[in-house]
Amino acid sequence: MIAPDDVLKSLRARDFENTGHGPLYRRLQTALKAIIDDGLLKVDDALPSERDLATELGISRVTVRNAVRALVDDGVLVQRHGAGTFVAPRVEQALSRLTSFTEDMTTRGMNPGAVWLEKSVGYATPEEAMALNLSPGTEVARFRRLRTANDKPMALEFAVVPKQFIPVPEEVDKSLYDALAKYGKKPERALQRLRAELFDYETARALGVPEGSAALYIERRSFLANGTPVEFTRSHYRGDSYDFIAEMQVDAR
Repeated sequence: MIAPDDVLKSLRARDFENTGHGPLYRRLQTALKAIIDDGLLKVDDALPSERDLATELGISRVTVRNAVRALVDDGVLVQRHGAGTFVAPRVEQALSRLTSFTEDMTTRGMNPGAVWLEKSVGYATPEEAMALNLSPGTEVARFRRLRTANDKPMALEFAVVPKQFIPVPEEVDKSLYDALAKYGKKPERALQRLRAELFDYETARALGVPEGSAALYIERRSFLANGTPVEFTRSHYRGDSYDFIAEMQVDAR
């Protein structure tokens, strides 16, 4: 655990008051976020008190409070009544294993949840037909939902499955993979494509983050053991709360 004096020393070294643009609280917010991103402040480390930050940095408590509140709203910090302000947990997912969101959160001792935005049946778009190797006009089931962990919005997910694999979309409850398993169609492998994006207004609003903040866009195609495509999912994850980890080895050749 880092000492409060080291946090203050790092903030002074960054000279945030004379660096960047915008209101002072935004510059302090950026400096605090950088300390966390650099690993100086780690998950569950406590932030110095508002009074100490204001006094030692020579700024107002209102400035400190606004910066801290903005980071709490972004999910970077969490405030615990009577205890203080701490660095919020981040979810890490290994890229080498195919797991559902529900399995990921449960494994980490978090309570997975979903706010359903759409369960419908329609005809595959050209993009969906190509991704799922379907003929034009094939019916598909569509699922759009807001994924949460401990009631905190984490991702906006849009999944498409051939209707023959889930004939009644309304039967899907918490886990799409559990529903597929009931029909003997749970995927066994997948291909994922990740890229960095910035949240647009609508997606940012749904996840409760500022427009233009960092997002991880993930596109996944999942397959049965015989190679049949079973799922095409496009998701936007909060960049401030989700990490993906890949283990790599040196090629022996």
